[in-house]
Amino acid sequence: MSIWLLNLRHLAALAAIVRLGSISAAARAVALTQPAVTQALAKLEAALGLRLFDRRPDGMVATPAARLLAPRIEAALVHIGSRRVTMAQVRALIAVADGGSYAGASALSGLAPPSLHRAVGDLGLALGRSLVERRGRGLMLTSAGRRTARGFRLARAELLAGLGEVAGLAGPAVGRIAIGAMPLSRARLLPQAVAAFHRLYPEVAIAIAEGSHVELIEPLRDGEIDMMIGALRHPSPGPDVVQVALMHDRPVVLARAGHPLAETAPDLAAIASYPWIVSAPGTPLRGQWEAMFDAAGMARPPVPIESGSVMIIRGLLRGGDFLTLLSPDQVASELVAGWLVQIAEMPPGLRRTIGVTTRADWTPTAPQRAFLALLKAAAETSIRQNL
Repeated sequence: MSIWLLNLRHLAALAAIVRLGSISAAARAVALTQPAVTQALAKLEAALGLRLFDRRPDGMVATPAARLLAPRIEAALVHIGSRRVTMAQVRALIAVADGGSYAGASALSGLAPPSLHRAVGDLGLALGRSLVERRGRGLMLTSAGRRTARGFRLARAELLAGLGEVAGLAGPAVGRIAIGAMPLSRARLLPQAVAAFHRLYPEVAIAIAEGSHVELIEPLRDGEIDMMIGALRHPSPGPDVVQVALMHDRPVVLARAGHPLAETAPDLAAIASYPWIVSAPGTPLRGQWEAMFDAAGMARPPVPIESGSVMIIRGLLRGGDFLTLLSPDQVASELVAGWLVQIAEMPPGLRRTIGVTTRADWTPTAPQRAFLALLKAAAETSIRQNL
């Protein structure tokens, strides 16, 4: 079912019953009457199509479904941050944040622009803060609006996870895993893990968004993706994320077949005499490239082209005498076909750490935990193959 059909006060009442064990205590906690809490519970059970509590003389005993939902609801309410917020307002602000205008929000959500305008306006009044401001024909979220929208997106992610976990009680695991794939994960590691996961959990949807660390870190923080896979950052991007290493990758110097340095065992001075294609400053690979020359006390060679796109780099290498630094896995097909060749290895000790980045407060669902386990297994297989 859609989370937008749910009532936040009803959800708060459910979580309170699980936490306190009785309707009367829950009613006091959420500032509703006992009949209102009883009615809210009946509506939730009807909407979800399952029983949430066993009624006993000594109180309410949560069913497995309620025990799964309650912590997700509690986390969502913390992200929302106010009892005065309604689900319609949560939906409206997310739509406006994504759509950039009331017309755009309407196209995304299917709600009428006047309804969205009213919901966002009422939300600003309820929270006592300005959430949007006009910029020409569009809208911009204020800093308070951006913080509120992030909280709402995270709340949405928690509720979707909870509904997916509850649905899995009655049959095969369902739900969704949203993955941010950085360049180093795409060649072998991620495809192996996804293929293995799909065989075990065919009903769980997998959405993969490709991008750089810069492009993916904010969607991760917003709860739009569950995890990022690729080269880890040192130092960490911040205390709100957790990085877990899976394996190490040692890039090599690559060029086109027939390059003047091919089959010559060149030293670093010879390598430095050619132009390079390297990713932008600040990326782990650029840091490794810079360290290679800095450690030898040599001037860094020119980088006339900066790119992190493996597809673009492959095309440029085949058309000139450029050199680049990439993982052999990223160009495995080209190496086998003989279109590209390895010119040299990196000096010992220079390597990148490949791993998973998640939100520090993220609680994975059972399928998401299973995927992480398969990802770790794929990394261990890759390590054994490269020994």
